[in-house]
Amino acid sequence: MKIGKVLVMIVAVVVLTALGYGLASWFLGKPAQSAKGATQLEQTLAQLSSDAATTDGEYAVGDRLAGTPKKATEFDPAFPELQWDNLMPADWDPMAAFRGMNIAELQDNDPKAQEALEKMRKAWNDAPINPAYTGKKVRIPGFAIPIEQSEKGVDELLLVPYFGACIHTPPPPANQIIHVKLSEPQPAVGAMQAYWVWGELTASKFSSELGDAAYLLTATGIQPYDE
Repeated sequence: MKIGKVLVMIVAVVVLTALGYGLASWFLGKPAQSAKGATQLEQTLAQLSSDAATTDGEYAVGDRLAGTPKKATEFDPAFPELQWDNLMPADWDPMAAFRGMNIAELQDNDPKAQEALEKMRKAWNDAPINPAYTGKKVRIPGFAIPIEQSEKGVDELLLVPYFGACIHTPPPPANQIIHVKLSEPQPAVGAMQAYWVWGELTASKFSSELGDAAYLLTATGIQPYDE
């Protein structure tokens, strides 16, 4: 699945960032948490998962939501469920910018690590959309990151596919971040809380300090995710 490649890519950026700022020994010097013979990226992902911060013990960094819950939950059929992987074009390779790169060979403060990081950031920010879903009514589960709020509550948020994105790890590609505008302010929306959000999806670039989104969801509804 493409989202798995994205997670590996996120880990690689963490490593690149560590190398670029002389922190590789902090990340790579810890005891390996994976089986013997695992790649450096797999070891780093395992370490990040074992050290992950959680909100209430329910989710760890990298966790995704399962989709439509088994419990009886009624949703408006006018808003069919959208899978995060479908937001990425079928012919787009999220690992393309890593081809030919051997992260394990880079050293602390290596200029090549900084160059690779800049290359990856540009590739993520320019990640293409899937036009097949623009202008469609959709429903999608994800983790919320509030970005705008009024006295009445949160007006806008970023929706991401896995726990920790943009906060505990670097942001995913722009086509894996949705900028959500709510029809009504929602009180008590905390960072990394899980929600269902539905509305009309369009292609629209949005930049923030937390990450760049390639999609806009003009939401007509939002409710806490419950498995």
